[in-house]
Amino acid sequence: MTAAREQAAGAAKVIPIESAPSWHAPGPDLADRIADAVGGALAGRLGATAEKVFGKGWEDRAASGLGFLRRRITGDYEVDEFGFDQELTEEVFLSLLRPLAEKYFRVDVQGIENIPAEGGVLIVANHSGTVPLDALMTQVAVHDHHPAQRHLRMLAADLVFLLPVVNELARKAGHTLACNEDAQALLERGEVVGVWPEGFKGIGKPFSERYKLQRFGRGGFVASALRAGVPIVPCSIVGAEETYPMIGNLKSVARLLGLPYVPITPTFPWLGPLGAVPLPTKWTIRFGEPIPTDGYPPEAADDPMLVFNLADQVRETIQHTLYKLLVQRRSVFF
Repeated sequence: MTAAREQAAGAAKVIPIESAPSWHAPGPDLADRIADAVGGALAGRLGATAEKVFGKGWEDRAASGLGFLRRRITGDYEVDEFGFDQELTEEVFLSLLRPLAEKYFRVDVQGIENIPAEGGVLIVANHSGTVPLDALMTQVAVHDHHPAQRHLRMLAADLVFLLPVVNELARKAGHTLACNEDAQALLERGEVVGVWPEGFKGIGKPFSERYKLQRFGRGGFVASALRAGVPIVPCSIVGAEETYPMIGNLKSVARLLGLPYVPITPTFPWLGPLGAVPLPTKWTIRFGEPIPTDGYPPEAADDPMLVFNLADQVRETIQHTLYKLLVQRRSVFF
């Protein structure tokens, strides 16, 4: 078991999807009674009202929802060894994020064909926006726009797995700790893995440095791709920088709370909770041409110069693409 999975073992129930059966919690009778009661109510007097509110085809959607509820109550669902709950992600998480991507940020997804239909692939993207909404929007983009509806397994910072509730939700959504062991394991298993090498340096940079990529670290993501022999797809995201323009940083408060930064934006903390609402910027997410790694032997991952050069190639590709997208952009909001 890797370090990331050992860390998660006490916080989430994990079941290897290949080897363990679904866990059945007590209470199927209760689940059936709840489903029958709700179904009966909708089929009765509430039926006509439901059709007016939810439109035609609401019966199928209601049946699907009741089936999902029953499986949740009885425990008749599976998670993989990293804690990923595919059904919960598709039915709940992506459903909640989709309106934000489609209606609020109006994300324009380009180059989705550069992500292979099967097999492992590493997506490397720029990070920005004070709050990591760019990672979540990329997850929606990969699933909803790829013909194979592939799931993006994101590598997240330690802080994500130290926060109560957030830790559990992140595991359920398929995220795992950003370490080489877990990245390589996912890639070798044929997953689409996403990494944001700038980390907190990217999302926490001041607005004056927008769209200027920070350092990519030591290039550990390249080493993982080399060992797994999978392509690297550079991903450039425009629009996230302006959602929460960071004009200041309450460093003393951040140290007190153990956070990398506490932002000051044009609306936060001045407007209180309303200041947490992101600005409705227009986004573009472009997936670039894959950079193959299968031409290198696995031991190439131990060559620091090769790793650095490939990491720099990915970084420069993303930076130049950002410049091109910014030139083509008509407006921040349209």
